[in-house]
Amino acid sequence: MKPAFALLGGLCVVLMPTGCHRSLNTGAEAVTVVIEGGGRFPASLAGRWKADQHGWEILFTESGSIASAVISMGRVPVRPGQKATVPTRSGGQGVFDPGLWTVHYAPSTKQLTVRIVMDYVRVEMGGNTLEGKSTDVFAGTVSGAEGTWQAQWTTFTNYTATTPENVSFQLSTDPLYGEAKPLTFVKTDKK
Repeated sequence: MKPAFALLGGLCVVLMPTGCHRSLNTGAEAVTVVIEGGGRFPASLAGRWKADQHGWEILFTESGSIASAVISMGRVPVRPGQKATVPTRSGGQGVFDPGLWTVHYAPSTKQLTVRIVMDYVRVEMGGNTLEGKSTDVFAGTVSGAEGTWQAQWTTFTNYTATTPENVSFQLSTDPLYGEAKPLTFVKTDKK
C-alpha cells in the first residue's frame, strides 16, 4: 500500500464522525459545475454515490453540484464552503477546510470528473499532528441506469506529520502525478 493511502486509511480510526460545520462566507460559489455542450446534469446521477474502498461518498444535487462528501481522510463528512471541526478519539481535534470543488460532466461520453480540494487539514492524534492540504480527482465513465461510476482516483497530498518530540516527516505525493487507484462508486439511493 502506498504511503498516502496507508495514511488515509489509518486516520479513519482516530476521528469521530461528529462535529460542527461553519460557513466560510467566501463570496464565491464553493462548487463549480461544468456540463459540456451547455446541457443539464442527468437527473439519474443526482443522489448519494459511495466508493467500494477508502470511505469516499459524494452527494450530488439535481443541478450537478455537490451537497456534501465523506472524504477518506478520517471518513469525515464535509460540505463545500464550510469548515468542519471534529473531535478525535484521542482527545484532540481535526480541522477540515475545503477549497473550490469542481464537477465536470460530458454527456456524449458519460465521463464524470470530480475535483475535491481541501485547502487546509490539521488532525491531532495521540500527541502527533498531521497538517497540510490535498486535492482528490475522480474521473471515469458513469452509468446512471446501472448506478455505477468506474473512476480513477488520483490523490495529491502535501502533508507534514509532527511527533510529540517535534520530529517532522513529509507525507506528500508526487506533485505532478499524485497516487492513483481505481474506485467503483455505487449509487446508494436508486429510484
